[in-house]
Amino acid sequence: MCDNLLVKTKKHPSYSRGNWLKKPFLSRQYTAWLIERGSLTTRLQRHYADFAVQTVRLVDDKPLKDEAYLLHSAMYQCALVREVLLKGNQQAVVFAHSVLPKSSLRGAWCGLGKLGNKPLGATLFANPKVKRTPISYKKLSANHALYQQAIQYLTAKPSFLWARRSVFSLNCASILVTEVFLPQLFNEHSND
Repeated sequence: MCDNLLVKTKKHPSYSRGNWLKKPFLSRQYTAWLIERGSLTTRLQRHYADFAVQTVRLVDDKPLKDEAYLLHSAMYQCALVREVLLKGNQQAVVFAHSVLPKSSLRGAWCGLGKLGNKPLGATLFANPKVKRTPISYKKLSANHALYQQAIQYLTAKPSFLWARRSVFSLNCASILVTEVFLPQLFNEHSND
């Protein structure tokens, strides 16, 4: 099943142009952040003198329909859903939503459900055996569940938010990570 992950992902309608994109078309100032292939955590740590992770939600929940498909899980099957704010200079700059199926929280990844305010990305990118599917992109509108989750941490409500997601796999255990980029990312108080 692990070897077929990319093939199955591309056939699913949620991966089509109308939903999640293969390239972040017209993403303007977000493009460089969206296409970053390395660890977003590491890039944010370089970008902000004061970087922190704040866990805002850690619950057993059903993933969204397209998330369940990408993880080869039944829609009724609960997974551990972890949502955090990645903060730069005490402002939320990225809202991260991760879906960790219970079957994936074993072996090398048995501690992923207990990270607290530690970044998930640091764990994923520390292991060279972890594989990542191609990143897909979406301009989230106000009716998308992840947009609605992310704007809770904003004072102004933008008309859309850019997001990216990919599946990380290790020994047939897979987790889905979605990162929603917030407007404060472009605040002038960074190291750049």
